[in-house]
Amino acid sequence: MSRPINFTIVPDEPADPAAARREYANFCAVAHTPFDLTLTFCDVRPLSEKDLEAASSSHVVHAPVVARVVLPFGVVPGLIAALQEQMRIIQEASAAAEPPPDRGPRGPLH
Repeated sequence: MSRPINFTIVPDEPADPAAARREYANFCAVAHTPFDLTLTFCDVRPLSEKDLEAASSSHVVHAPVVARVVLPFGVVPGLIAALQEQMRIIQEASAAAEPPPDRGPRGPLH
């Protein structure tokens, strides 16, 4: 008889930090099949004059794909929740770092 166990999955970083891959993406295309969700991450770089000319007629800009991640739908709700939580933390930190709005002259501080 098998016994259920609880565990946490954590990223296993390489011992040599220089060996860890890191890809930068500033665009994400999202697609799906009936079975999974595909996130295609691209690096959109500043456009050259040639790129602008081509885009003016074709209305398309090609961006290099840096990673394509295919997710089964079972992990998507957890990913969405994790992304929303990260955005909440970033927004709260940003709001705390902003100076309060200037409300004009204030009375004496006691």
